[in-house]
Amino acid sequence: MTHLLHIDASIRTAESVTRQLTAEFATQWRQNHPDAAYTYRDLGAEPVPHITHEVREWLFDPTGDPHGVSPEEQALTEALVSEVREATTIVLGIPMYNYTIPSSIKAWIDRLVSPAHMILPGAESGALSGKNVIAVTARGGSYAPGTPREGWDYQEPYLRAVLSAIGLADHLRFVHAELTFAAIVPAMAELKPLGEKSLADAREALRKLAL
Repeated sequence: MTHLLHIDASIRTAESVTRQLTAEFATQWRQNHPDAAYTYRDLGAEPVPHITHEVREWLFDPTGDPHGVSPEEQALTEALVSEVREATTIVLGIPMYNYTIPSSIKAWIDRLVSPAHMILPGAESGALSGKNVIAVTARGGSYAPGTPREGWDYQEPYLRAVLSAIGLADHLRFVHAELTFAAIVPAMAELKPLGEKSLADAREALRKLAL
């Protein structure tokens, strides 16, 4: 069954660019797939706890004794994994914080990285392969080639690597809205037209991906 998993991670609410963009994508996608299932998880409002040593050991061997892992912790992890496994399309709203991803997204990813999902050497697919994944990012500045902070982006490269490792990069697309601070930081006012264009381009890209 066609199923959209919609995840937000911004700690901002009404002013969040990623929340606005993922909401627009989800609305359009659901209009284009009226009979599809839909699941929403807000990691910004309800963050997943960071894993402990005990949780990591249990993830690597879920058949063993889950010593130190509460039933609630097990149930949460199983719910997160089920949401990803059941989804055919996943849209992730991921703001850039200090040149990388929010810790809430890292905590979510840490629940998915396990032997059950890893792509084995020589294998072409795994348990999570074949899904459409759209990573929607918002960056206060720009990290494009030729910009002063080219090479400071530790958001997309990490996500590409870790999602590839668990089979979620077969159909991975990144949609970046850059220079979002230009609208609110006086020192960046001259970059506001570029920021507005980047946001418009992101909206257009997501409209096409929602088909």
